[in-house]
Amino acid sequence: MKQTTLWLTLASIIFANAAWGANPFEQELLKALKQGAQEKITGKPAVSAEEESAIGRQIAGNLLGAAPLVKDAKLQKYINNIGRWVADQSERADLTWHFGVIESNDVNAFAAPGGYIFVTRGLYVLLQSEAELAGVLAHEVGHVIRQHHLKILQQGKLLDLGSKVVSKNVGGNDKIQGLIGSGAEIASRALDKDAEFEADRIAVVLAARAGYDAFGLPAVLQQIGHFAKEDGDVALLFKTHPHPDDRLGKLGTAMDDRFDEVKGKTLEKRLYRIKP
Repeated sequence: MKQTTLWLTLASIIFANAAWGANPFEQELLKALKQGAQEKITGKPAVSAEEESAIGRQIAGNLLGAAPLVKDAKLQKYINNIGRWVADQSERADLTWHFGVIESNDVNAFAAPGGYIFVTRGLYVLLQSEAELAGVLAHEVGHVIRQHHLKILQQGKLLDLGSKVVSKNVGGNDKIQGLIGSGAEIASRALDKDAEFEADRIAVVLAARAGYDAFGLPAVLQQIGHFAKEDGDVALLFKTHPHPDDRLGKLGTAMDDRFDEVKGKTLEKRLYRIKP
């Protein structure tokens, strides 16, 4: 609290000094300070939509360099259609969303800032319906619309005000790469449990808005929880998400009976099946 107060005091002093901010660099810093003050007040990262997209694009490129997309054009088109429809139900429908299934037997899903979302082959083949896929994608959409990963980057001082100003003056992929480090590292970095639980709550709402059975995500969590101890490929999921049983418990409490009368579709037969 003291740091926040001191920070805002410094910002207010600079804002009040009319002589300050005469040169372009000072103007950029002044703008960054204003954005930073907004971050302190709202809790949202002081990053523009353009910067968010650039950061996410770089992270996605890094991730795909380590694990390429599954070579199935129909699959990739299908998951983009489902993902964009779900994302359209959110308050950030204006983002240019990208979805994909990557070649990895691990059971996991990743989100990068700006609307880049990936599901591993290992997780995709476990899904039994389109509603379950929608639930998984909606969870990751929840991370993006709440900017959870951007907050992790800021907490790790990978996106601070000084770097932000320099990046605006220099720009380019190399500068962004220097700020974010390895995309794979960020994708595998555990979010706060509260962020995961929040994304779960968002997921059931978005899925229901999209016309799907709201219990698609809980069904996936239940299935993963059943064989988690038997399958080593699931272990990675626990590095980036709380245990499925914990998520199910929290989600069950939050949902209660609110969705019992919401009759969404499961669409088992419409789920695209990956070729062996």
